[in-house]
Amino acid sequence: MTLPAFAEKIGDRLPSADEKAAANQLRQILAARATSDTDQSLRVLDDNGKPAEIVLAPALSGLLMELLRYIGQGDAVTLVPVSQMLTTQQAADILNVSRPFLITLLEKGEIAHTMVGRHRRVRAEDLFAYKKARDTKRSKALSDLAELDAEHL
Repeated sequence: MTLPAFAEKIGDRLPSADEKAAANQLRQILAARATSDTDQSLRVLDDNGKPAEIVLAPALSGLLMELLRYIGQGDAVTLVPVSQMLTTQQAADILNVSRPFLITLLEKGEIAHTMVGRHRRVRAEDLFAYKKARDTKRSKALSDLAELDAEHL
């Protein structure tokens, strides 16, 4: 995709009202045609105005709809490949914790990391595995609390 010289990448800022509207419109189009087991095809115009067909597998269609949902809500979005090495600040931002707290987790061995010179690096895959385990543990604790609360009513 070619961006005009004045355009900013969408991950560096919040989407504009036009971008939110376009994202919501495209998400609605995809959702109306979505099925869990068949590919979707979209027809778009290329740079020369000629129609081109794009085939989306169900997994890709679902991922695209999720991305469009966030943009349509006005959230900034950044994609992180699972193989990417993250700085401690990037990893802390993803977990929504402070950098010193993240370093404590790394030193305790709760998240795998490597040293590059004097700097710690975290594989995105390891960070997301920790985040998923943490979120599962939190959900279970919340369910247990709700269950205990229900017993006392």
